[in-house]
Amino acid sequence: MHKPVIRLFPCFLIGAIAVLAPSCSRTANVEARNTNAAEIPTVAVVRTTAQDLSRGMVLTAEFRPYQEVDVMAKVAGYIKQINVDVGDRVSNNQLLATLEIPEMADDLRRADASLQRSHAEVQRAKDELQRANSAHDIAHLSFQRLSAASDKKPGLIAQQDIDDAHSKDLVAEAQVSAARSALDVADEQVAVNTAEQQKIKTLIDYTRVTAPFTGVITKRYADQGSMIQAGTASQSQAMPVVRVSENSLLRLILPVPESAVPTVHIGQQVDVQVPTLHRSFPGQVKRFADKVSLATRTMDTEVDVENPSLVLIPGMYAEVNLTLDRHQAVLTVPVIAVDMDQVSSSDASSSNPTSGKVMVVTPNNRVEVRKIELGLETANRVEVRSGLNEGDLVVLSGRSGLQPGQEVRTKITTLAASS
Repeated sequence: MHKPVIRLFPCFLIGAIAVLAPSCSRTANVEARNTNAAEIPTVAVVRTTAQDLSRGMVLTAEFRPYQEVDVMAKVAGYIKQINVDVGDRVSNNQLLATLEIPEMADDLRRADASLQRSHAEVQRAKDELQRANSAHDIAHLSFQRLSAASDKKPGLIAQQDIDDAHSKDLVAEAQVSAARSALDVADEQVAVNTAEQQKIKTLIDYTRVTAPFTGVITKRYADQGSMIQAGTASQSQAMPVVRVSENSLLRLILPVPESAVPTVHIGQQVDVQVPTLHRSFPGQVKRFADKVSLATRTMDTEVDVENPSLVLIPGMYAEVNLTLDRHQAVLTVPVIAVDMDQVSSSDASSSNPTSGKVMVVTPNNRVEVRKIELGLETANRVEVRSGLNEGDLVVLSGRSGLQPGQEVRTKITTLAASS
């Protein structure tokens, strides 16, 4: 009864081997294919893009008021009233302080009296001129009558009488000239006294100390009752009243190196970074010395910065990004993607652009080495003048482990966009 079972077992073993053999063969093939796919490296690539590049240098300076002055008094006196203090904003011609000079009022009264007296002298000279004219008219008329009668009847009137009448006519005419000269002198005296009166009034106006321009009071030197000397050139120790600074417009004086002097021009826009405020402000080159200092080999260049809200304070430090060169819409790649060629000392002064090499992934995912010519270089990107086209995939890193013609997988990074 056991013999049929023994005969069936070998047949069953043979059939199982036949079924398992093809399955094992397929598994081996799949594993082989997976091993080959794992050997293809994945590389980070970026696309070449057209961008605007600019190269500059960062210079440090401190803000200064556009203009600043110590306001002096033109005349000496005591401060009767001071209307401003440190930090006050003032406008042009605003009254800052008033001086008290009692003796100047007496000077003005004396000048007024002198002017009135000179006017009276003018009136008296006019009256004297009128009297002289009247006397001359009578004397001249008498002389004419005697002369006419003598001409009609010779010998009727003695010649002595005619000569006396003529002499009186000449004297009266001289008196008219003298009276006219006296009137001119009186008129000139009026002009002198008027000028003296105006001078006193002008000095009285100087007792009102006003702001020379719109700005901020940054220092106060005197208080009410302080004695102020006249602020003239000879009075070297005269004390100012206040200091006024125009802070709505500030200036930065930049020491531009000699190598960058040719790139500086009036109207050039700059970016002003203020580390204290963590903000940037627009500035503009307004003026420069047009001369390189022999001691520092730099040229003073002034940048004006608008400050209407007075958020910027004179004395703050600022960093100015001065653009030296700018290229627009040029083909660029990241600097780290380029293997720069070594430049010999003999070629350092050459005007030819710097060259380098990059690895490019072709459309069939093969690595290709290309020679490129470079132009303007910034901190992150470099201009490509020849050797690449826009949209080419350039290997970003790991180039030392790649060979020309090698098959790779690409992974596009966002480094190019962030640059």
